[in-house]
Amino acid sequence: MTGPRHFLNLADAGPEGLRTILAEARRRKSARAGRPKGAADDGAPLSGHVLAAIFEKPSTRTRLSFDLAMRQLGGSTITLAAQDLQLGRGETIEDTARVLSRFVDAVVIRAHAHADVAAFAQAAAIPVINGLTELSHPCQAVADLMTVEERLDRPVTGTRWAWLGDGNNVAHSLIEAAGLLGLALRLAVPEGYDPDPGVLATARARGGDVRVVRDPAAAVLGADVVVTDTWVSMGDSGAEARIRAMTPYQVNPMLMAAARPGAIFLHCLPAHRGKEVTDTVIDGPQSAVWDEAENRVHAQKAILLWLFGRL
Repeated sequence: MTGPRHFLNLADAGPEGLRTILAEARRRKSARAGRPKGAADDGAPLSGHVLAAIFEKPSTRTRLSFDLAMRQLGGSTITLAAQDLQLGRGETIEDTARVLSRFVDAVVIRAHAHADVAAFAQAAAIPVINGLTELSHPCQAVADLMTVEERLDRPVTGTRWAWLGDGNNVAHSLIEAAGLLGLALRLAVPEGYDPDPGVLATARARGGDVRVVRDPAAAVLGADVVVTDTWVSMGDSGAEARIRAMTPYQVNPMLMAAARPGAIFLHCLPAHRGKEVTDTVIDGPQSAVWDEAENRVHAQKAILLWLFGRL
């Protein structure tokens, strides 16, 4: 008997699974045109299914998108703050996973430690989704990939992406995407804020064209997509030092001009305007951040259906 599917990193789906998820996300978005946000999709494929959403960190887009995704698929969501569970009083990760496996059909967890999500998945008898950890943010990456394919109307394979700023969890998931789907990625990060060496090595071993550079202009040269994120993520220390180091990596009109004409700008949000990105860029015609945010819903739906073997 095989265990449940999990989605802790993009590699859990692999290239074929990712392509299936991306295609389904776009198909379902198109099929919903003109419908009220709360109306169920045709056939309500997850009718009767319950998703538990556990949050150790604050959330806007992940919380809302998973709740709405389950409603549109015909299911429901129970949202839980980690501190309100017995986890906060010493119950083990594994025991919590075993209990929730008897109550719900799947779990999404936004956690401080990736190791905790991995341990939860190991003990669970139901699908587990990484809603964000310090190591990766695969659900965000799926929405990013979907948004670019939507804008370009072609697969991301062969496109060139530039990442500016901190080599953080979102950067890690895009590095992983480069190794799985064949996009080229240049990461311009200051000294001391490089992505995890293991994540880089794994992507390169899969054939990923991934390079870390220090010059932001060199990273964006010829890029189809320019991506950034907040310089100070949840749980980060040394905010002032981070901001000083990353100020030269701000995405502004001059930097965007070095990318390809019409290059797409992405930011997973929340944005700190005037720091990692200027108003002119995030509110400009090249920005796809609002489509990117909306696409979290359609991406989550496709991920859930893939986990339940409905694709």
